[in-house]
Amino acid sequence: MSVQFNQFNTFDDDAGNQAGNQTDKVHVRVQQRNGRKCITTVAGLADDLDIKRICKSFKKNFSCNGAVQKDEDDGEVIQLSGDQRTNVMEFLVDQEICHKEEVVLHGF
Repeated sequence: MSVQFNQFNTFDDDAGNQAGNQTDKVHVRVQQRNGRKCITTVAGLADDLDIKRICKSFKKNFSCNGAVQKDEDDGEVIQLSGDQRTNVMEFLVDQEICHKEEVVLHGF
């Protein structure tokens, strides 16, 4: 009597996918400037998106100032004046730019 089992390597199951998931996240952070002033940064958006156009729509919808900065680690980063974390997350999900699970809110 011969019993055959499926060959399964426990170290191969999800090692590649977990590293990929961390880079696919969109990070929305708030940074304290001085006093009550703060800025919101949005990093990790996909390279094929038009970042300047997204920044323009952020500025128009949230009534705030914003700019696109080049970063060595994160690529292009959107900076917005004020605490716009929840607004940014709702906008990205409503416009179907990314899923709610892909957006990570940082700060306070």
